[in-house]
Amino acid sequence: MAKSLNILLIEDDIIEVMKFNRVLKTLGLNHKIIEANNGEEALSILKDKEIIPDVIFLDLNMPKINGIEFLQILKADDYLKYIPAIILTTSNNHKDVLECYKIGIAGYVLKPLKYDDYVERIRKMLEYWSANELISQ
Repeated sequence: MAKSLNILLIEDDIIEVMKFNRVLKTLGLNHKIIEANNGEEALSILKDKEIIPDVIFLDLNMPKINGIEFLQILKADDYLKYIPAIILTTSNNHKDVLECYKIGIAGYVLKPLKYDDYVERIRKMLEYWSANELISQ
């Protein structure tokens, strides 16, 4: 049974944040989105432990703490390391992909140019994680 997710979206581009929220609305999904503008803000949200996300979507190219630095900090924390982290980026740099998987990401999604392709990729990711047994525990 699919469940509603608490999603931490870490993205510094307001247009990308609006696009992600629009996709959820278009798909009729009522997942709760917690927004952070950068990795530093996201770590502050996570350390408060007021809301622990079921899944994290993050960009790689961000100010202050970039996506890879954020992942290293996340995966080094014994409590937070089990939160699935999915990269949502325009970078198809093979080195970035390998580094992220080495750190322990749950997925790497390239932001496509066409909006319909973007909707489909997000839909598939959210369907998977809302049905995943790790999330329902």
